[in-house]
Amino acid sequence: MKKLVFALMATVYMALGAMAQQPTDSVTYTKTGMAIVKIKTSAVCEMCKETIEKALAYEKGVKESNLDVYSKIVTVTFDPKKTTVEKIRIALTLTGYDADTLMADQKAYDNLNACCKKDVKH
Repeated sequence: MKKLVFALMATVYMALGAMAQQPTDSVTYTKTGMAIVKIKTSAVCEMCKETIEKALAYEKGVKESNLDVYSKIVTVTFDPKKTTVEKIRIALTLTGYDADTLMADQKAYDNLNACCKKDVKH
């Protein structure tokens, strides 16, 4: 009986530990210490590309960003001592675009040009 109780407690402990772990971002590092992350966006056109890249250029620690409109993935090179992936995602949402699982800020989304709305057929 003690073995059964111990086994059940161990199983519950392992399950809770697995649930508590957050998924890790797929960040790679360069030889110079810069970090690179790829973030899925809701961008749909070249104007989105311009808007996103311009907005990220003003974010502290972001050195470079490049949106591939076809895949909707923005690749961001940043200094991990000055910013985080989460802050970059938030900056994207405040620009009006989804960033991975974070939804776009509604007010910012409403202010996007009509061609940049994800609900519009292109």
